[in-house]
Amino acid sequence: MADQDMERTDELEEMPSDKVADLVEYIVCGLVDDEDAVSLDVTDGEDGSLIEVSCAASDAGRIIGRRGRTIKAIRTLARALGQRVGTSVEVEILG
Repeated sequence: MADQDMERTDELEEMPSDKVADLVEYIVCGLVDDEDAVSLDVTDGEDGSLIEVSCAASDAGRIIGRRGRTIKAIRTLARALGQRVGTSVEVEILG
């Protein structure tokens, strides 16, 4: 019975990149009009993680911001949390 419990906790453990993805999703959903169109694709590699954010084409500009300031701030927050949890993170927007 204890072996089954150990297997379940191993399966349920979050990757460090999942915490960063949750933060990015929270911020992005607060910015866009169509929250249902937002989806994140997290790819973990040896050198770090890539978080690709897909959204409605009309909301891409809101995420990017004027002169890219908003996405730059999102990337800064994601990298800071990534450092705290022990992973390198990149965030990309797919319109």
